[in-house]
Amino acid sequence: MSNDITGQSVLFPELFNRPLVAQFDQANGSSDGGAILLKACDERLGLTQAISDCMREWRQPGKVEHELEALFRQRVFGIACGYVDCNDAARLAQDPIQKLLVGRDAVGDDSLASQPTLSRFENAVSRKELYRMSAALADTVIERHRQRLGKRVKRITIDLDPTDDPTHGGQQLTFFNAYYDTWCYLPTAGFVSFNKEPDQYLFCYVLRPGNATAGVGAVAILKRTVERLRAAFPKVKIRVRLDGGFAFPEMFTFLEAARIEYVISMAKNSVLKAFAEPLMKQARRLSRASKQTEHVYGECLYSAGKWKNRHRRVIIKAEVVRAPERDPKDNPRFVVTNLRTAPRKLYERIYCARGEIENRIKELHHGLEIDRTSCTDFWPNQLRCLMTAAAYVIFQELRLVAPDACKRAQVGTLRERFIKLGVWVQESVRRIVLHFPETFPFSEEWRQIAGRLGAYNTG
Repeated sequence: MSNDITGQSVLFPELFNRPLVAQFDQANGSSDGGAILLKACDERLGLTQAISDCMREWRQPGKVEHELEALFRQRVFGIACGYVDCNDAARLAQDPIQKLLVGRDAVGDDSLASQPTLSRFENAVSRKELYRMSAALADTVIERHRQRLGKRVKRITIDLDPTDDPTHGGQQLTFFNAYYDTWCYLPTAGFVSFNKEPDQYLFCYVLRPGNATAGVGAVAILKRTVERLRAAFPKVKIRVRLDGGFAFPEMFTFLEAARIEYVISMAKNSVLKAFAEPLMKQARRLSRASKQTEHVYGECLYSAGKWKNRHRRVIIKAEVVRAPERDPKDNPRFVVTNLRTAPRKLYERIYCARGEIENRIKELHHGLEIDRTSCTDFWPNQLRCLMTAAAYVIFQELRLVAPDACKRAQVGTLRERFIKLGVWVQESVRRIVLHFPETFPFSEEWRQIAGRLGAYNTG
């Protein structure tokens, strides 16, 4: 403990019935004590090891102080703990928990990598390495669930969805997107879900230029993913759910040739609206009678001009929307599918379930700030997205082993309850001891998670 507290303390002279002094003088302390759970999740997955193995060392061996694996882990665990900027490195340089997470001694003079070192690291990873790293992320996620579920998997559902990543500088390949009304990147996020489980697991996050259409790169992503899924689950049925931006001829051709079930939204046009009109009349009549929103389901066979006379089944949702103090509004919706399921069930139970990925994407944006793509060049920004995706996969593993009350908790809640935990670290030759507060309100749940990740009770 330092004797010089003049610059490390503040005084509240009248806040309580006696003066209160707050001192920042606790050596070997951290506010991220619970982050060792993230380390345990990563060890179970082998995620950061697999991804960092894809990078090639370009530096002179005699001048290397921080290994590439340590730099990658420093950024991933930093993002997971809420430190999304490289600039945070200076504040965390001597944090004992952050040092433990990257494999350094908690107590000692060795510091974590500085902001300039991390920035050089981010800008040095090549396009080919990023491709291999993205493949390693997908392989790790698929293998984890192969081990978890094995032959119990009967159906795997793949969801892809584009999202906006607003930019505020001169980043490479950022463009104005009229739909989102901003300068941005337009990344694609990919999730897989198993059987009827509600959880959707991130397996890819591909950064794209801001002027890309929704479907750019989608077929390539699906080809690689389907190949990996069928290798891991040979007899599984695969289903793909997509929004209207992916309803282009090459997508349907690929899915049908690969014998994949699909449910894809389609934008309305004059032909489809004509098919829907008899159902719309029914919906308007029902809405006038009930004074509420009403919808009627039906189907038709439809062939777009670019489909080469191929007719496909289209589910029609004829809806009339009513809102207080507004006129009724027609809202027909269309979904193209090769499933034989009844129209209402297909739309409400199968297609609408893809809306859950909006919550996962919001977690990535608001819980981990995956849109912090402020590097000048495009590929370093892709690396940042990949590191954030890795942090999210680790949190999803934490959610898998969490108590039932936390199975659906958001990243921010998991971080607040189990990661942001004050700790005093003691280190000796024989062991490392973490001293947590006796009054920690989630200590029982924290111990349950630790036990499911391989820890055992010492009494």
